[in-house]
Amino acid sequence: MAVNLVNVENVSKVYGTRALLDGVSLGVSEGDRIGVVGRNGDGKTTLIRMLAKLEETDTGRVTHSGGLRAGVLTQHDSLDPEATVRHEVIRDLEDHEWAGNAKIRDVLTGLFGGLDLPGFPQGLDTVIGPLSGGERRRIALAKLLIEEQDILILDEPTNHLDVEGISWLATHLRERRSALVCVTHDRWFLDQVCTRMWDVQRGDVYEYEGGYSDYVFARAERERIAATEEAKRQNLVRKELAWLRRGAPARTSKPRFRVEAANELIKDVPPPRDSSELMKFASTRLGKTVFDLENVTVQAGPKVLLKHLTWQLGPGDRFGLVGVNGAGKTSLLRALADAARSGGEEQPVAGRVVVGKTVKLAYLSQEVGELDPNLRVLEAVQQVRDRVDLGKGREMTAGQLCETFGFGKDKQWTPVGDLSGGERRRLQILRLLMDEPNVLFLDEPTNDLDIETLTQLEDLLDGWPGSMVVISHDRFFVERTTDRVYALLGDGALRMLPRGIDEYIERRHAMEASVAASAPAAPKASEKAAPEKSAADQRAAKKELQKVERQLDKISEKETKLHAAIAENATDFSKVAELDAELRDLVGQREELEMRWLELAEDA
Repeated sequence: MAVNLVNVENVSKVYGTRALLDGVSLGVSEGDRIGVVGRNGDGKTTLIRMLAKLEETDTGRVTHSGGLRAGVLTQHDSLDPEATVRHEVIRDLEDHEWAGNAKIRDVLTGLFGGLDLPGFPQGLDTVIGPLSGGERRRIALAKLLIEEQDILILDEPTNHLDVEGISWLATHLRERRSALVCVTHDRWFLDQVCTRMWDVQRGDVYEYEGGYSDYVFARAERERIAATEEAKRQNLVRKELAWLRRGAPARTSKPRFRVEAANELIKDVPPPRDSSELMKFASTRLGKTVFDLENVTVQAGPKVLLKHLTWQLGPGDRFGLVGVNGAGKTSLLRALADAARSGGEEQPVAGRVVVGKTVKLAYLSQEVGELDPNLRVLEAVQQVRDRVDLGKGREMTAGQLCETFGFGKDKQWTPVGDLSGGERRRLQILRLLMDEPNVLFLDEPTNDLDIETLTQLEDLLDGWPGSMVVISHDRFFVERTTDRVYALLGDGALRMLPRGIDEYIERRHAMEASVAASAPAAPKASEKAAPEKSAADQRAAKKELQKVERQLDKISEKETKLHAAIAENATDFSKVAELDAELRDLVGQREELEMRWLELAEDA
C-alpha cells in the first residue's frame, strides 16, 4: 500500500474578498504524478505553495509525513547571484566525482545540451548574476533534479525549455521514483508524465484519473451531466409553477438518465478545420503569392543562420517552425516581416523575398508590446477597431472578443497597468486579431497563457482564414493549429518534417549520437595523445568540407522542390509514390554527407 506523503485537510485561502480555495481536502501518495490545471488566477500556484508549506493556510491544515524530502521549483528562484553555476548545481564535488555520476551527466546534458554547458560564456564557471531569467530557471531545475527527494513540486517547469528539453524532462520525470505535483500549461507534457489531474476551479479542486487527454474526456462528461441536471431543474421549476396554478399534480415516473461513454461525446464533432474551404477563402483574400523566398541568406549580426533558402508560404498555409535555440527561427520571421513592412524594399543580405501585394501581416513577437497603462482593456482593443470579421460570416464586437479571451465584463474596465503578464499577452494577441490580418506570425504565443485560454485561442484560429507561421515549444499547440512542420536543425537549412515533431526529436537524437560517435575518446594516462593533423591534412580537410557543404546545399534545394511537387500532385498516388522514393533516396544521401561533414570538421 502506497504511503501518504502530504495531506491537505479542509484548507481555505482568501485574498481580499475572493476565496481562491474553499474547504479543499486532497492527498499525495508515493508514486503519484499529479498535474494541476486551471485558469490563471484561480489558485494553482497558491495550492502548490501551501502543499510545499511555503504559504500559510487561512483555515484547515497541511501535514507532511515524517522526514519528508520535498524539492520545490517556484516561479522565482533563490539562486545566489554571486555564485557560479558549478557551485549552485554541483556544489563541492570534484570533476572526477560528478563526471562519474550518470544522473548528473544526464541532467546537465538534458537541460543544457552538454556537460560543458554550451551557450554559457564560461561553462560551469559562469557567474549567475548576469544570466537571463530563462537560464537561471534551468539552473534551478538542474539543481533540484540532481538531488534525491520523496516529492517534487514544480511550478511551470517547461517554461524556457525547447522542444528537446521538454521531451527529455518528461522522460526523466517518468523514470524517477519520487512523487510529483506539477503546474503547467503544456498539455503534451501533462499527457506524457501525469497519471492524475487536479482541476482548480472557483475555490474547489476536482480530481481526475489519467493524463490530460483522459481529463478532457472526463471533464466533458461531468459538464454534460451538470448541464443536463440544470435543464432538469429548470423543467422541475416550470412543472412546480404549473402545479401551483392547477392544483395537486399527477404522479409521474422519474426521468431516466444514461451516462454515455467518452467516445459518445465526440462522435458527431466535426474536424477542427475545414482546410479546403479555408484555403479557398484565404486565396480570395491573399491571391496567389504570400511570401516567396529565393536563395535567401539570413544573418544575425555576423552569424549566418540560414543560407540558400528557397521556400514558399502560400495562401492558407499553416506552418509550425521548430528548431534548436539560436538556429534562426525568430530571425527568419523578422526578415519576412521587415520585407512585408517595407513593401519588399528591405531585403536579406543575399537572395530575395517576394511579398504578395495584398499581404496584411500581424506579428506577435516574444516581447509584450508596451501599452498606455492607464487605458482600460476594452479601450485598448477598441483603439484598433470596434468589430472584427473572423471569416465564414462570423463577426465579433470588441467586447465579445474580450470575453472569448477571458476578459469578462468587469475585467474589461481594468487598467492595462494592473494586468498580469499572462493577461497582457492575451491582450496583445487580441489586438492583433482585431486588426483583421490575413497573415499571422506567432512567436511563442503560448507564453503565460493558461490551458483554458489556449483552447479558446485554438478554437478561434480553427476558423481563421489566412496564412500562419507558429514558433512554439508547446508541441500540442503546434500540432493542433498547424498542418505542416518545418525544422531548423542548426545546419543552415530548413527542412519539412512529414512526421512532425516526433521526427524532429529523432533527427536531433541522431545528430547528437553522430557527434558523440565522432568525438575522440579521452586518452588513458598510459597512452600518448594522438598526433595533431599536419597543415596539409587540415587544408585538404577544409577543401573537402566546402565541397560537402555545396553538395548538402544542392540536396536541400532538391528536397524543397520534391516537397513542392508532392504537394502539387497530392491526388496522383502513383506520382506521389515515385516522388517519395526520390525523396527517401535524397535523405539517405544527405545523412551520409552529414556524417562525412562531422568527420571532416574534426580534421579541419
